[in-house]
Amino acid sequence: MTDVTETTPPVYEVKAAVDRLTTDIEEFKAAHGAAEPAAGLERKLDALARRVDQMHLAQNRPDVAAGQSPEALEHKAAFFDRYIRKGLETGIGELEAKALTIGTDAEGGYAVPEELDRMIERLLKDASPIRRIANVVEIGSANYRKLVNLTGAAAGWVSETGARTETTAPTFAEVVPPLGELYANPAATQAMLDDAFFNVENWIAEELAIEFGVQEGAAFVGGNGTDKPKGFLTYPTAATDDAARAFGTLEHVATGVDGGFPATDPGDILIDLIYALRPVYRAGAVFVMNTNLVAEIRKFKDADGDYLWRPGLLDGTPPTLLGYPVIEAEDMPDVVTDSLSVAFGNFARGYTITDRMGTRILRDPFSNKPFVHFYATKRTGGAVVNSQAIKLLKFSLV
Repeated sequence: MTDVTETTPPVYEVKAAVDRLTTDIEEFKAAHGAAEPAAGLERKLDALARRVDQMHLAQNRPDVAAGQSPEALEHKAAFFDRYIRKGLETGIGELEAKALTIGTDAEGGYAVPEELDRMIERLLKDASPIRRIANVVEIGSANYRKLVNLTGAAAGWVSETGARTETTAPTFAEVVPPLGELYANPAATQAMLDDAFFNVENWIAEELAIEFGVQEGAAFVGGNGTDKPKGFLTYPTAATDDAARAFGTLEHVATGVDGGFPATDPGDILIDLIYALRPVYRAGAVFVMNTNLVAEIRKFKDADGDYLWRPGLLDGTPPTLLGYPVIEAEDMPDVVTDSLSVAFGNFARGYTITDRMGTRILRDPFSNKPFVHFYATKRTGGAVVNSQAIKLLKFSLV
């Protein structure tokens, strides 16, 4: 199958360019005769026309690799070429109903093609650092609930013919990540949308990922759980181990200094933070802090004068601190008295993000002429589901 990349202009735009070139050649021949240069151009034009036909077939053939059906391809073409670029809504709802496997709401605007939804989610991982390390679950409704086993069922060893005693029933707690609606409103000019070489799909995905990512980043760290996710720093904390704390309370390790690290061997408190986490969670654990704190901790050295910080060895890999990756999250607080400025834990086990697939876009060319706004909404939730898997460093005496 002919490969058509995301950066390839739509077939109708390429075909229009070929038609214009054909007209120019005919006008040239009428004015100057069928000269050899024109004949050479015709041969190249024929080859180009064949290439356009191949692209047309490729774009209308089911994309097995990407799992795209003819209905999905038709919906995608209509959504971008007719609705987004030109504001034509005829038939979009019917194509949406046939193409999408997710439920659609009777709200304003239209659900974006699933391919665009996936692209936005991929880009959000770059804009929203907590999303990169947390457990992300796609949901079809607002009723996602997670049952957490607080005690575990009793187990033991027994011989092949030995009697089995009844195991103790586990105790469960139910976690319901608060769900909220994110919105963004990027704008373009109609001239941009009319430009055949303006990749409107990539532009929308990037704009929404940036705007959504800023709001998500703040909510996953410090959100209050009202019409938005509940951030992991908003949960109660206690300086007690896992066995002594109530479910939903995170453990904090105090630095012993109000608003700072210990003056002597400041890196030792980070070691205490690491070993406050049970071994079962340390595999996959990361540090989370903001850039200002990264700049301070990068200067910490061990007894031999070696830096505790290690830069990433490969492109795209995070640096490490005491052997664990460091994630920079700008929404983590600066160091002040009693601040919880460093988190360490296995966020894939401890924090769950819920995404309701089905980003919707409403095209608005009227509110702010000459700009065309695209009012987009998506529903996202988040909550701590395992309070043993995340530890916090508290800059306080106790």
